[in-house]
Amino acid sequence: MLFGILGFDPPRGGLASNTAYGVRAAPKLERRADLDDVAVLNFALTLEHLENAFYSDALAKFDQKAFTDAGLPPFARGRFVEVSEHEKAHVQLLSDALGDAATKPCTYNFPYSDPKSFAALSQILEGVGVSAYTGAASFIENKDYLTVAASILSTEARHAAYVQSAVNKFAGWSGAFDIPLGLNEIFSLAAPFITSCPDSNPNLRVKAFPTLTVVTPNPKPGSKATLKFDSSSDSGDLYMAFFTGLSKKFVKIENKEVTIPSDLLGTVYGVISKSANSTTDDNVVAGVAVLQFNFDSRGHLV
Repeated sequence: MLFGILGFDPPRGGLASNTAYGVRAAPKLERRADLDDVAVLNFALTLEHLENAFYSDALAKFDQKAFTDAGLPPFARGRFVEVSEHEKAHVQLLSDALGDAATKPCTYNFPYSDPKSFAALSQILEGVGVSAYTGAASFIENKDYLTVAASILSTEARHAAYVQSAVNKFAGWSGAFDIPLGLNEIFSLAAPFITSCPDSNPNLRVKAFPTLTVVTPNPKPGSKATLKFDSSSDSGDLYMAFFTGLSKKFVKIENKEVTIPSDLLGTVYGVISKSANSTTDDNVVAGVAVLQFNFDSRGHLV
């Protein structure tokens, strides 16, 4: 199951709970003195290399018949070809801008087995791309680079909306705001797909957090979920922070169980924090998990 790679495993139910949670709006990302524009652009290029390989590899494996046999719309493969060309163009643009300093593609492993699972993983990766550019924008100082990043961001958002709605038949957005994620949070989501990289690649100055898995399959907002993460080196209270739009909701963890806030919709990211109101890199114990709460045009879960 795809979500297992990103900290979420398939169905098993849950129990209601009245655990209270706090809300923190419009989070500020940590400023990083060790990051310059070259480092940020190379981080973006790392993600674009990953997406480029993801689409080109899948399209080489699955022809038009495979897509239609999988029950996807007849236009789906042709649009994915366009998306693939966009990702290739993003790689070329960033590589040209960075010149000799540009990071090179890695070797990847993507857990899809057919066009349908490919489309499901595409929905996740495009959402991660949107959150990556949204979060990284605050680190870019050169306004020309920032304009280029904004142009790529808007295209990635169109990809995400297309895959979610036209192909997978869900809402094309999660709400009024997308989720900005920090560089370590994004790298934690990308790292499971990377098997090796050239030794010559520059140091991205990022790290992947320890793995967080939501063991309870297909939990719903308002239900209780069991978590799996390594907390051997930590003591004291722990909290799960749910990233939704520009807000974070913090819920205290009891015996590695957490109650999911009842008002969540769409794509939600989660990390384990030692703080009840902060997800700075020093506070994060594990993450990032991806939870998907799809909803219909009336805002009802489906």
